[in-house]
Amino acid sequence: MIFLSHPAEQQIQTQIIKHWADPFSYAEVGATRGPFPAGYAVLRGQIELGHGAGVFSRAQQAVHDWKMFAVPGVHLCWPDAPIAPGTVVAIAIQHFGFWSLNFCRIVYVINEDGPVSRFGFAYGTLKEHFESGEEKFAVEWDKQSDVISYDISSFSTPGKLLTWLALPAARRLQRRFLHQSLEAMKHATEIAT
Repeated sequence: MIFLSHPAEQQIQTQIIKHWADPFSYAEVGATRGPFPAGYAVLRGQIELGHGAGVFSRAQQAVHDWKMFAVPGVHLCWPDAPIAPGTVVAIAIQHFGFWSLNFCRIVYVINEDGPVSRFGFAYGTLKEHFESGEEKFAVEWDKQSDVISYDISSFSTPGKLLTWLALPAARRLQRRFLHQSLEAMKHATEIAT
């Protein structure tokens, strides 16, 4: 959906409810768990967040609070949405003087404790998204090395004709979001001094 200005909260809420039961816009639901399917553009990024249990706790809270979306021109609707399978969110994105509203549903949640602890989730696009695919956001604590990292990975293909027509710009925007998301998580886990 395209808007000339940031859509109003009531308008977004109405659209989230409208799209709550929509099917995913791609067939390979859950494929960010393993090898990514062929035929999609793949993006991956990782950043070290620090060391120790305190950093991992802050990283988990940052994912819970959707801090990876604290980037310019992106508005998550809403950051208090529960991290749970089935949760639908809208992402309002500002592009070149207009806003798009894109809908995603959480596919699965990661909550593993062991020699390598992980927390995060993946969400998949619904039919009103300009892309078609899945994206995973996860923090990891490798207890042997004591390193905490944030990982973002996705596979996608254009979901709308407009995306196909503007494909180079769409891919640049995706790469920019990936890098800004990495920095947002780094910032969210740092201790204010």
